[in-house]
Amino acid sequence: MAGSDTPSPLIESRTDLIEAMARGCKPEDQWRIGTEHEKHVYHTDPLRPVAYEGPQGIRALLDGVQAETGWQPFYDGENPIGLRNDAVAGGISLEPGGQFELSGAPMADLHGTAEELAEHMRVSKKVAEPLGIHFLGLGVTPLWSVDEIKSMPKSRYAIMTKYMGEVGTLGTSMMYRSATVQTNLDFSSEADMVKKLRVSLALQPVATALFANSPFADGRDTGYLSFRSEIWRNTDDARTGMLPFAFEEGFGFEQYADHALNVPMYFVIRDKKYINVAGESFRDFLDGKLPQLPGEKPTIKDWEDHLSTLFPEVRLKQFLEMRGADMGDEAHVVALSAFWTGLLYDAISLESAWELVKNWTDDEREHLRREVPRLGLDTPFDRSSIFDVAAQAVGIAEAGLVRRNRLNAKGQDETIYLAPLEETIRTGKAPAQRWLDKFHGAWGESVLPLFSEAEM
Repeated sequence: MAGSDTPSPLIESRTDLIEAMARGCKPEDQWRIGTEHEKHVYHTDPLRPVAYEGPQGIRALLDGVQAETGWQPFYDGENPIGLRNDAVAGGISLEPGGQFELSGAPMADLHGTAEELAEHMRVSKKVAEPLGIHFLGLGVTPLWSVDEIKSMPKSRYAIMTKYMGEVGTLGTSMMYRSATVQTNLDFSSEADMVKKLRVSLALQPVATALFANSPFADGRDTGYLSFRSEIWRNTDDARTGMLPFAFEEGFGFEQYADHALNVPMYFVIRDKKYINVAGESFRDFLDGKLPQLPGEKPTIKDWEDHLSTLFPEVRLKQFLEMRGADMGDEAHVVALSAFWTGLLYDAISLESAWELVKNWTDDEREHLRREVPRLGLDTPFDRSSIFDVAAQAVGIAEAGLVRRNRLNAKGQDETIYLAPLEETIRTGKAPAQRWLDKFHGAWGESVLPLFSEAEM
């Protein structure tokens, strides 16, 4: 949403930068699970991406979901670009290429996450069917180039698209062709944040391997199991990556703020309009030296907006965002939150996970991030492969969910949502490998069957 009606206070000191993250600390009984996921949208007759405008466009999809849910639209200029659920903190937004994103409400348990997702898909498909719109659960759209995908009318994305042409090599592919699922989790204190951030950063490539689901692009086998992850490796080094400084002694909110200050800006919002400041320094902004707003100093909201433009494998805001997984089917969406909840929301599991990764070096973590997109669970690691680490991590997560003992109406605990990962461990194959078996076999090296088999 571009702007707010409530004025944000000016940043008065360095403490304000730190407090913007530190105020996320909350007691364990207030911890929640947030799940976000992006779905590709497409038409089938003929097979093509979906534009924003028109009687069968994404705007019509938004309007229909609004009518079904009563959620309130928000705008960029005159264009509705998402829906807000005022009853809970959640809603729908549009990614640059029309990827239809649900930002789930904070849930007390995974049963709530699963119910929310099921209802969202029920409503979305009900509205989409007469529009001829379908949803695809893959990490990268398997067929269309960036130029073939219709851009959404969001000022932020126009700024980013231009800037992506100046940094990295695949930034526009990230924006227009990729889709992810993300889990957002809380922390109780700075020390708790640090431990969770370190564990989740180290294990993020493990999640990438387990959820690898983007082997295709431009109608062909890319040679990667998670091409989405490889795209991110070639997007913008200044704002992506494994944050090696987070493993240094003394790391905390202040050090993350220092990192964020070193990341070039994208935009500033004034009067609900985006001002292009791409490449400028937030430090200069603090000193009133931003060329586009001479003499003007930033607000807390400006800083929070800037934090949202950092894209590391785990992002720190007032919670931690797990960003390493490809989009998949409904079961895999909930499985990602089950994996991270089991690892990070149980003290014994968190300690076990830390024991698993605490001796890894920066070079080893970077090795995993570099090789996992291509090799997935077969990535060599520590005289074996990352598969062994993944199997241990899934086991640790399962034990954590057992100890949480959150039961649904049928008396089942949250471990039921790990079933897709247990299948991957049993077979040794992530979703991408199963798709590739079909692509090089029964499908005759065509990606077209994906549009039915990976339809959500």
